[in-house]
Amino acid sequence: MVINDEEVRGRRQPTAPGRRWTRPAWTHHRQLVVAVSVLTIVLLISLLAPWLAPNDPTLGDAAARYLPPGTAGHVFGTDEQGRDILSRLIWGGRATIVPTAIATSVAVVIGSAIGLLAGWSRSWVSGMVMRIVDILFAFPVVIVAFALAEVIGMGVWVVAASVVFAAVPYVTRIVYAETRRQREHEYVDAAIGLGASTRTILRTEILPNVGATIIVYWTSLIGILIVLASSLSALGIGVQPPAPDWGRMVAEGAKVLISGSPFVAIVPGIAILVVGLAFNWLGDGLRDVLDPRWSAHR
Repeated sequence: MVINDEEVRGRRQPTAPGRRWTRPAWTHHRQLVVAVSVLTIVLLISLLAPWLAPNDPTLGDAAARYLPPGTAGHVFGTDEQGRDILSRLIWGGRATIVPTAIATSVAVVIGSAIGLLAGWSRSWVSGMVMRIVDILFAFPVVIVAFALAEVIGMGVWVVAASVVFAAVPYVTRIVYAETRRQREHEYVDAAIGLGASTRTILRTEILPNVGATIIVYWTSLIGILIVLASSLSALGIGVQPPAPDWGRMVAEGAKVLISGSPFVAIVPGIAILVVGLAFNWLGDGLRDVLDPRWSAHR
């Protein structure tokens, strides 16, 4: 049986251009998809901790100390006070991820504003601001955290303030360099020639072109600072007992890391590693997706 081209065309029902569904470009980036999936699951579990945690994270049982993973009622085992590690892990995500993400976001806003203004300025003020930023690089974050702890006391606010202090100089330096690069482009000269104000140029011309760099650096920085915040908590500066925190859980488990109960430190350590790596992958993926060359060669 022979079917001519006219019959074939008659049987086909062309899809209307407006009705055809296409996958978003970012879903073709495997690393980005994995990062988004992992972070979505972790954040949902942390936010739903009151309903998902099987036990009270602060109550222990002296008769159930150091139960191994897989014990009935304790998937990841128990710690030195008989507290359920899974419940503390779920609740600890709130104390580790949320404050760090908020503090990093505040630091990015502050650093971006300073970097934009300093990068745009052609006066001596720009150089002075960047010299101050260079001085801030010289201060060890741990020493600053201990100093803040002496002033305002131990707690999550010390960790948040330390994160802001650590992140602002880095963000300022990145945005400053990118702003100075964008400032020399012809589209900025055109905007100046048309009489646009400095505020308008920064908001409508510079910021949109620097925005991709800020977003990528912001997401990558969260992963790095989660490790920093966990380290500060492990030193006893952050969340105080009996409230759960991943860094403090690692510090408590380090006491018995070699003596037969390594899971007490390994489980929260893996959580910190996975979340930190996921945020770094998120930043790398966003860098690729926001680059027009990636879409062109996909």
